[in-house]
Amino acid sequence: MKRRTQMVGKTSRRKFLGGAAIAGAAMIAAPGVVKAQGPVSMRWQSTWPSKDIFHEYALDFAKKVNDMTGGDLRIEVLPAGAVVPAFGLLDAVSEGTLDGGHGVLVYHYGKQTALALWGSGPGFAMDANMLLAWHKYGGGKELLAKLYESIGANVVSFPYGPMPTQPLGWFKKPVAKVEDINGLKFRTVGISIDVFTALGAAVNALPGGEIVAALDRGLIDAAEFNNASSDRMLGFPDVAKICMLQGYHQNAETFEILFNKAKFDGLPEQMRAIITNAVEAASQDMAWKAIDRYSRDYIAMQTTDQVKFYKTPDAILKRQLEVYDEVVKKKAGENPLFKEVLQSQIAFAERATRWEQDTVVNRRMAFDHYFGKDGVAKEL
Repeated sequence: MKRRTQMVGKTSRRKFLGGAAIAGAAMIAAPGVVKAQGPVSMRWQSTWPSKDIFHEYALDFAKKVNDMTGGDLRIEVLPAGAVVPAFGLLDAVSEGTLDGGHGVLVYHYGKQTALALWGSGPGFAMDANMLLAWHKYGGGKELLAKLYESIGANVVSFPYGPMPTQPLGWFKKPVAKVEDINGLKFRTVGISIDVFTALGAAVNALPGGEIVAALDRGLIDAAEFNNASSDRMLGFPDVAKICMLQGYHQNAETFEILFNKAKFDGLPEQMRAIITNAVEAASQDMAWKAIDRYSRDYIAMQTTDQVKFYKTPDAILKRQLEVYDEVVKKKAGENPLFKEVLQSQIAFAERATRWEQDTVVNRRMAFDHYFGKDGVAKEL
């Protein structure tokens, strides 16, 4: 009996070692298989003109992935219009015309209104970084997958890249009261379409690359896009000299990285993990780059381009909040998925923003102390 037990033990040990050797060989061989077949190539398109800093962000993400995979995955990013129009990105990626793309979720508003909740509106007092926290830890990721499934979109979506509060927009003269918006031919996207329509504007949803030309030709009277760098690079200061800062129509927005689902699922597990982590790395890097570049272009537009900036009056901001509430109540009544996302965001925001408001010091006092009229920074 003892000899038989020893024999069984030796046989089991040989099987284990043999299995481990096979598994180890497979692990070593897997990268070799990719290299033997050559790198995986993907053709992408952004929704931005090549001269926009947003397209630069798309290129930054692609480079991170290409570098982190050691060239085993090579993403090429084309600018808007190279394959499909900017608003056609979702369909092109879903159908496999493109392997992936870079844009914003609010551009898909016409297909599923709830997608705009990742970018249009006040964010229930959250900034865009908190919106991304909700997405990752508060249920947003699962809800987004459900939304895309509801419209039959064959995509994998990664929201990333927190955007700062966007200006109310570019105008021919300062906007002093709510009534000044009434009757304006105005460009915006997402739920902001409904908000500005309720404020009396005649809204035209245009891709970023078409706005300045429309302003120049008088097809629209005013427009909002996003930030100092994009606005300057796209030529807004050439056609308008008044920019109203701050608004609740797009207080918290994120970019979106899209993959065709079949293409993404077909990648090796390790490569999918690299992509997932590259998204988060690119998200933070984008936020840092934005602070540097936007602040530089904000100064340049005032000094070189002679643009005058005004703070949006509180009366307009308050009215935006009131109108937004009316809009989302209506959308939630029409679309159960919209209501589900809305309630999830509100529950997360109530907790997160209460913590933030109670914990984070208001930095305005420090700014005035150092850089205000009698600021002491020069003495230090």
